[in-house]
Amino acid sequence: MIEYIKGELTDITPTTAVIEARGVGYLLNISLNTYTAIQGSKEVKLYVHEAIMTGGRDDSYTLYGFYNKQERDLYRMLITVSGVGSNTARMILSATSPAELVNIIASGNEKALKGVKGIGLKTAQRIIVDLRDKMAASGIIADITSAEGGNNAGIALTPESSQTHDEAVGALTMLGFAPAASSKVVTDILRGTPAMPVEQVIKQALKMIK
Repeated sequence: MIEYIKGELTDITPTTAVIEARGVGYLLNISLNTYTAIQGSKEVKLYVHEAIMTGGRDDSYTLYGFYNKQERDLYRMLITVSGVGSNTARMILSATSPAELVNIIASGNEKALKGVKGIGLKTAQRIIVDLRDKMAASGIIADITSAEGGNNAGIALTPESSQTHDEAVGALTMLGFAPAASSKVVTDILRGTPAMPVEQVIKQALKMIK
């Protein structure tokens, strides 16, 4: 079981990070929250969730990386909910910060969860019902409130809009959206706000894309 990987950040996109540790490069799937927290860093430490799929046509072994334990705990809670898979859980954590998600679930805000692409009313209700008491009992609400205090600084300004467009569309495509639809939405967003950071572009696109 891998608890965390610590090493040099050799490559990063809004959905993936490559960390080299002792000569081995590890590809980890990440959320936009983790991307925001580690972009621009040389040395990073990501907490790991290992997803092993067996019994199908092709076995797979996928690593997910999180900038702190609280985000990983939320991810692991989300994937216990029926109908919420790995990609959906990552999308939820890309559309909201951990603190926002905790507040959404604790307050029973179905509308906010439905704002995440791919989350319908029944799934939103199931997430709230399954996780509200579990979160309160685990102490994660207090942990995240404390941890979020220092995570808003250091968000880098975006490069030129064209590069932001390409990165955002690439991230949305990896999340399962059609490239053409993704490109249209991202273009509309950047036309109004050319300097918007790529992670914010993706968050907004997740609420708009059809």
